[in-house]
Amino acid sequence: MNSIVILISGRGSNMQAMVEAGLPVAAVISNRADAAGLEYAAGRGIATAIIAHRDYATREAFDAALVRAIDGFRPDLVALAGFMRILTEDFVLRYQGRMLNIHPSLLPAFPGLDTHARALAAGVKLHGCSVHFVTAELDHGPIIIQAAVPVLPHDDEVKLAARVLAQEHRIYPQAARWFLDGNLVIESGVVRVKGDHPQQLYAP
Repeated sequence: MNSIVILISGRGSNMQAMVEAGLPVAAVISNRADAAGLEYAAGRGIATAIIAHRDYATREAFDAALVRAIDGFRPDLVALAGFMRILTEDFVLRYQGRMLNIHPSLLPAFPGLDTHARALAAGVKLHGCSVHFVTAELDHGPIIIQAAVPVLPHDDEVKLAARVLAQEHRIYPQAARWFLDGNLVIESGVVRVKGDHPQQLYAP
């Protein structure tokens, strides 16, 4: 049976969306013992593990420990869901083609942090979120699916973030299911989905 290992650092709301969508989550791993998502996962009978980055002297040592934890579950897919660590190139290469991330912007716009504030400051009229394959370059990699929301005249960061997060919970489970079903094809760096499946959503 196909399975997913999800990496989190906090509440893990996208992890929860995957679990509630019925996806086969084998384990949830966090770099923080106080990550609220661990309690949720344990309550659903999902295996959990803590690999605390502060316990390791180097990023490489932390990543090596993380690899051991992940590989113990033999997942088909590794999903980053608010995992707030920059991963080494060796780690990314190990899971290349089977590791996904969700980012709260319409990539390639606004990679990195503070995406909602930056979108408001830039005056964009559409904002949103993207699910992509992970590559060594931060918040890059072939885009699988995106959801766009309008930026409204009286939006602030909190209001905009909440509307974007609701769309994250729609598209991340969808992308993971497409992957597990073998429906994703990468051609010249562009992801196509087998069958008639839209790769863009628009929220009012």
